[in-house]
Amino acid sequence: MKTVKTTPAGDGFRMPAEWEHHSGTYIIWPDRPDTWRDGGTFAQQSYAAVASAIGRFEPVTVLVNRDQYATALEKLPDYVRVAELSSDDAWCRDSGPTFVKNEKGTVRGIDWTFNAWGGTVDGLYASWKNDSLIAGKICGLERCDRYCTPGFVLEGGSIHVDGEGTALVTEECLLSAGRNPHMTKDQIEKKLASYLNVQKILWLPYGIAGDETNGHVDNVCAFVKPAHVVLAWTADRNSPQYVRSAADEAYLKNQTDAKGRRLEITRLPLPPEPLRMTEAESSGIQLLPGTKIRAAGSDMAASYVNYYVCNGAAIIPAFGVESDDAAKEIIASLYPGRQIIQLQTREILLGGGNIHCITQQVPG
Repeated sequence: MKTVKTTPAGDGFRMPAEWEHHSGTYIIWPDRPDTWRDGGTFAQQSYAAVASAIGRFEPVTVLVNRDQYATALEKLPDYVRVAELSSDDAWCRDSGPTFVKNEKGTVRGIDWTFNAWGGTVDGLYASWKNDSLIAGKICGLERCDRYCTPGFVLEGGSIHVDGEGTALVTEECLLSAGRNPHMTKDQIEKKLASYLNVQKILWLPYGIAGDETNGHVDNVCAFVKPAHVVLAWTADRNSPQYVRSAADEAYLKNQTDAKGRRLEITRLPLPPEPLRMTEAESSGIQLLPGTKIRAAGSDMAASYVNYYVCNGAAIIPAFGVESDDAAKEIIASLYPGRQIIQLQTREILLGGGNIHCITQQVPG
């Protein structure tokens, strides 16, 4: 692996859409005691279910801290590769590399600067030294070269692309004080254009209310295919999400993509009632210095948009509520020809994210 000093756009590399072919998926095993209750015991079951489901369709590698290696081997099926690699937490979408590809099929990784979703301003933990090295290490495992962005903070969950020159982001996240306060919106847009090789960036105003990532786009809106997005939605005017989703929809209705096409918008309803952390769930989480407090009764940023598209399937969340079935029907209608696998993911949600947040695809 070598670090390339140029840019992906300049070298003819682009970020493929998630529905394009993958050579594999990476996941990081959860065990951080101040994120996951009981040291990750419950979350590991959900992560294993996600890895097992994806592994039916494409190769999966699960990265584990040294003292979790035997546990992961025991809980994961034989067809999932387990590799020892140090991490601070288990969000491969954000700490892992964003992969780009050229027309010859060569793959390279982008090693964004990672600061735990806000650094000393509003980051979620005090030290991220292991997580900041993960992207480079995964590129090494893939034997691919990488681009680096020293001084430019970004997470993979804050971007979504259509593979045809358009990217989705949120102002709430990319303009947050803990990311790149030294850069203007225009400077950030130019940086994204040169690394993702996109010609147009759509800046939604908001993410999901209460999302501790400052509103990652992958929890509120995603491309289903070129010129078609799915948007998290609530009809409850008393919900703090109502004005957010309404503002996002109004923005999208007035936009076109990089090819000049107007956008089709499919509303994907949120659970009708806020999902809140229970006392039992909160009591299993350790409180350590410098980390976010996860208190009983706090709202969780539950969204069905946080799903993952792999080769031949879409792996989607369920929360054990009545809206799960309707969400599955809507997503199934958006992905004809793909298997729709719905998994209970409340334990992942307790840590602050969902299926898309814990996965990172490698284009094939």
